[in-house]
Amino acid sequence: MKASVRLDHELLAVEGEHTVHAMFELSVPEPQSDKPRPPLHLAVVIDRSGSMSGPKLDRTKEAAAYLMRRLASTDEVALVTYDEQVDLIASLAPADPEALSHVINQIWPGGTTNLSGGWLKGIEELRRAAEDGSRKVLLLTDGLANQGITDRDTLVDMAKQALAAGVGTTTIGFGDGFDEELLTRMAEAAGGNSHFIASPEDAPAIFADEFEDLTSLVAQNVSVEIRPSEEVKLLGVLNEFPATEVVGGVQFALGDAYGGEQRRVVFELHIPELARLGVTTVAELVLRYVLVGDEIAAHELVLPLKINMVQADEASQAEPDKEVTEEVLILKAAKAQKEARERADGGDFDGAQNLLLEAASGIEAALPGSERAQELQKEAAILHDQAGMAAPQSWGAASSKAVHFDANRKRQSHRRRPRD
Repeated sequence: MKASVRLDHELLAVEGEHTVHAMFELSVPEPQSDKPRPPLHLAVVIDRSGSMSGPKLDRTKEAAAYLMRRLASTDEVALVTYDEQVDLIASLAPADPEALSHVINQIWPGGTTNLSGGWLKGIEELRRAAEDGSRKVLLLTDGLANQGITDRDTLVDMAKQALAAGVGTTTIGFGDGFDEELLTRMAEAAGGNSHFIASPEDAPAIFADEFEDLTSLVAQNVSVEIRPSEEVKLLGVLNEFPATEVVGGVQFALGDAYGGEQRRVVFELHIPELARLGVTTVAELVLRYVLVGDEIAAHELVLPLKINMVQADEASQAEPDKEVTEEVLILKAAKAQKEARERADGGDFDGAQNLLLEAASGIEAALPGSERAQELQKEAAILHDQAGMAAPQSWGAASSKAVHFDANRKRQSHRRRPRD
């Protein structure tokens, strides 16, 4: 695991106070190909409520059966279905693809949606699993939690508690009738991913993406803590990760780390007027993670964050770090997307369009000479497309969810490096 931290402005004028952005970057290596991967312990929890009938449930069953075929004999899996009733249709046991596929084919649609009941049954099964690999619930639904525990904050708190006990959750929302705020918050709190399946045909690809993550697990319980010096104030973090105040700073939970990933966190700091020239440490970042492999081992790495205080004329001639600047723009664009979605959902389509177009213009202005120009062009194109979506005649639940999940991906700064 390689970690670094850098500022958008390394040289600051000694005569004034400043707001700066510090970008923490974590590069995750590919798993060692000559060693067997850690076992997976999965609970696949499937919504079988009446609204899932037809192509939704058919494609979900096909995707789940595909997942079963990809599992190794060292993996364990449990299957849970739920409507108003929760059924454990296959208790946690070593993966038997043929038997599990047969059980999956017997799933039929039923009534309402006891999401919490199905999810908690999956967690209950995984608590019996060994701690020698990833323990994760895959929770799929197309509707709202209208039976059992339905309060968002309660479910999010329960997701945090489950993660603390070693069980994560990935959520998969199907169609345009589910509660995306709930599913996203649950996944973030539980160290998992949140996916949006817009149409039944997308289900197999989503399951395949999740399987790729699960089978390339490198580290678990990844967190980064920032400890500002006494003079410096942490104004905030531009990403959205679960945060916990600790002595001397704030710790952010980044979840699991998968091979080939690049994870970024951007902090905003206030630097007061300092009366001394030269290099000064303004904060420390502490990376913690548990490496998964032959031996499960905890690691900690401390990174100092330093600035160089110089005379004003020298500081004014220094170029900002382009990658940090671009990352800040992307994260601010994600915030604009979130605000635009809220405005459009409330009927303020002009306000939503203006927010998205302003964010797109900011990204486009940063493109000349950028090594990440292609990626940023795609980001800008998405924002322009979404600005068009934020018109009364085209905006609906599906549009709202598309904006929500695209913004969420940016805030998580969760990218895979291109593979050879």
